[in-house]
Amino acid sequence: MANTQNLELSGSLGRFPSVKTSLAIITGVMMLVDLYLIFMVAPTDSVLGHVQRVFYFHVPIAIMSFLAFFAVFIFSLMYLVKRTPRWDAIAHASAEVGVVFVTLALLTGIIWARPVWNTWWTWEPRLTTTMILWLIYVAYLMVRSYAPTQSKGAIYAAVVGIVGFIDVPIVYYSVVWWRSIHPSPVVGPFAQSGALDGTMYLILLYSFITFIFFFIYMVTERMELRSTEEALGRIRFTLRRRGR
Repeated sequence: MANTQNLELSGSLGRFPSVKTSLAIITGVMMLVDLYLIFMVAPTDSVLGHVQRVFYFHVPIAIMSFLAFFAVFIFSLMYLVKRTPRWDAIAHASAEVGVVFVTLALLTGIIWARPVWNTWWTWEPRLTTTMILWLIYVAYLMVRSYAPTQSKGAIYAAVVGIVGFIDVPIVYYSVVWWRSIHPSPVVGPFAQSGALDGTMYLILLYSFITFIFFFIYMVTERMELRSTEEALGRIRFTLRRRGR
């Protein structure tokens, strides 16, 4: 039943290939424009130099990981209440995409940290809580993989996804609550006023919009791919039974 509904969900996307193709093209074009703005238009920071350009990737990527895990939180709650496989499928795809984004956030942060802090890694609050966030949602995926049944894996993972979301606001507020060498937030309630000039702010805003499109595209693609994997699994199972 779960597999059938998941197939129907992503199959609905397959019935509108022009929508998916349009989303892919729009996302690709926006990415190219974003790269041009970051490397050709954005002013060079007077203190950090060219390494500051990593900021236009790092911040949107980190926020997209928060968005992905928020989706996991919401759709996991909906799944536990309604037991609708569709909500679990969205939560699962969002978790996978979120792990990719938080991994990229850690990597881009490391690239920025090396020339600025003169070290690849330090156990300061923001980095430590982000690493914990990564571990939580890797555990989410592992719970699904090693659960005795698919339905139990969905339930166990939903609980992990809901409880694990507590770390998202902790990551954001870590530079406020504890002494940290990480820069102060540039977005949100604790963002410093005037931290960015007009051009930097507009390019950062464009990067946010670009990565939102990228996030939506990745989630829809992952859901369709999972549906295909499940369909192939059912075919293999049927062939094995006939082979007996």
